[in-house]
Amino acid sequence: MKLLLDFLPIVLFFVAYKQFGVYTATAVLMAATAVQMAYIYWKERRLETMQKVTLIMILLFGTLTITLHDDRFIKWKPTVLYAGMALGLAIALWIYKKNFLHLLLGKQLTLPTSVWMNLNVAWIAYCVFMSAINGFVVIFYSTDEWVNFKLWGYIFPLVFLAAQALYIARHVEKSEE
Repeated sequence: MKLLLDFLPIVLFFVAYKQFGVYTATAVLMAATAVQMAYIYWKERRLETMQKVTLIMILLFGTLTITLHDDRFIKWKPTVLYAGMALGLAIALWIYKKNFLHLLLGKQLTLPTSVWMNLNVAWIAYCVFMSAINGFVVIFYSTDEWVNFKLWGYIFPLVFLAAQALYIARHVEKSEE
């Protein structure tokens, strides 16, 4: 259900883009994300840091896109977001010696330290990959193709999360024994 809720603003953006163009679609994305975050806040009484950052970036880059009538801002938002996540995770891990994923999820999952390290490095690599691939599509393809990529490219996080779940499942069983 959470994954469907995360996917909804992208679907609404895609539909609005096909019907009305990038600027209307950007406004729809901004509104849908704000409603999505309000719903999450209402349901859970808080927003995760990543949810707050995502909302702020969508509102900021969306406002720039609409105000300056330049679709490059909304197209570059995922690249900046993923690069920032990769950088934040890497700095926390390799400079401050803090595993952010372990700090965030350690109360819900009991995993060996090496598994937490592997997960953190996997997230860094995934974020670098997603940042790079979005940047590549923005530079070398049209806005139409970028919008299609945003919709069908949702397969990347699904595959990553499924692989991560399989990896974690092997270690959760061992640590609970």
